[in-house]
Amino acid sequence: MNAFIEIMALVGRAGIVMARSIVYFPSVFVRRNSRADLIAHLYSTGIRTLPVITVVSLFTGMILALQVGLELARFNQEIYLGAAVMMSLIREMAPFSCGVCLAACVGSAIAAEIGTMKVNEEIDALVVMGISPLRFLAAPRILALVMMAPLLSFYCCVVGTVGGGIVAATQLNVDYVQYISSAMSIAETKDLFVGIAKAFVFALAIGTLAVNEGLSTKLGATGVGKATQRAVIASFLAILVSGYMITRLFYR
Repeated sequence: MNAFIEIMALVGRAGIVMARSIVYFPSVFVRRNSRADLIAHLYSTGIRTLPVITVVSLFTGMILALQVGLELARFNQEIYLGAAVMMSLIREMAPFSCGVCLAACVGSAIAAEIGTMKVNEEIDALVVMGISPLRFLAAPRILALVMMAPLLSFYCCVVGTVGGGIVAATQLNVDYVQYISSAMSIAETKDLFVGIAKAFVFALAIGTLAVNEGLSTKLGATGVGKATQRAVIASFLAILVSGYMITRLFYR
């Protein structure tokens, strides 16, 4: 019972943080300092995470192609390998891989940074000066995640498809051109939009939970570590739950 109450309290606090941060999104573009912060966070969210996302998405596509291709080969249906890999990536695995990487790389950094500011009483100093921590700290970070996640998800899909094609051509004796043709023939606009919607929701959840845990940090350096851990765990759970709900909503 106590665990359920704690979960509901977390959801409530995170919902308030999300709503107030979204309200401050327009001010990020209006204020010069906020625009500079946004550009810096766009760089750290999008460019600095590319190496990790590239490796993860490449091997995700390769693993999918290998496992699915081996099963299709049993029925002499290797021609559908590209379609199977593409559908898995564009609907689920690309936004999921992107979300996991962002939670581990960006969400943890946000929680640790804001948590450190909290225990050093820098957050209290902002409040005393009449500056909203959500406007000054949360809005640019969450907005950067929301803007970059759909692009990174699409990038994951492209790289994963290429990785699957490499495995198809080198290990499964599937012509690369045939693989790409099969992949492109099955992809639909709806699937792309669902994948982008998932990436958007994942990014919003990751940023909100990271900020919320950072602002709730206590007990010095130990508290910062625990807040970072809670932020990553909560983000992973949010990705899994929201991913299922979106799939259930659009594919009945």
